Amino acid sequence: MTVTTATAVEIAGGQHALHNHYTKQKFFRWDGEGRLFNRMNQRMMLVSEDFVVGFQVALDEELGDAAAEIMYRCGLEWGKRDFGTFARDYEADFGHPLRSAPIEYVLTQWWWPLQTAGWGNFTFDLSRRADDLIFVDLYESAIAKSVGNIGKVACHYYAGLFASVFGELLGGQELSGIEIQCYSMGEDFCKFLIGSAKRINAAQFWVREGATATEVIDRL
Repeated sequence: MTVTTATAVEIAGGQHALHNHYTKQKFFRWDGEGRLFNRMNQRMMLVSEDFVVGFQVALDEELGDAAAEIMYRCGLEWGKRDFGTFARDYEADFGHPLRSAPIEYVLTQWWWPLQTAGWGNFTFDLSRRADDLIFVDLYESAIAKSVGNIGKVACHYYAGLFASVFGELLGGQELSGIEIQCYSMGEDFCKFLIGSAKRINAAQFWVREGATATEVIDRL
C-alpha cells in the first residue's frame, strides 16, 4: 500500500495545517524503514483483532483482578502524554491558547486522530458538571469490538484516558473514571463516568453489586 501525507493546504495565500481528515492516505506515514507515524509524528503500530484479544487474555491470566487496574493506569498515562502533545500542536496550529476555545471544540480536535487510528467515536455530556459528573458514550471501541461479548466491561484503557484528558481540560483536576456499560456485555455501546474519586468509588461499588448503568446514574 502506498501512503502519502498532507500536512498543510493553501488557503487565501497562506499555509494552514489540515484538521479532521479521516483518510488513511493523509493520516499515516511510513518512514521507509518499516516504521509508521501519524501526521503528528507520533509512532503508530497496526495490529489485528487477534493481537488485541491475545494481549487482553494474557493480562487477565497473568495478573488476575489486577489486570483492570493496570490497564486503567496505562490509560491515565496515555491520556496525559497524548493530550500534552495535542495541546502543544493545537496552540502552534491555531495560534491561541487551548483553554480559550470552547471545550466541545477542543475535544473534537483532540479526538479525530484517535478516531482515524481506529479507536472509535465518542459523545460526551457535560450537563452534570456541577454534580461532579461527566458522561461519555463510546461507539466502536477497538477493545470491546475485538474481544466480543465476554460478559464484563473491557475498556479500562479508555476509562483512564478519558479521566486524564477531562481532568486536564478542567484545569488540571485529579479525576477518576469507570466504565459502567460495555459492548462486551452485549450493549450497543460503551458508557463511562468521569468525576471525583469519591463519586467513582461509589459507582464502582454499585457496579460490583450488579447495578446497571441506569441504576448507577440514578443513584448518583
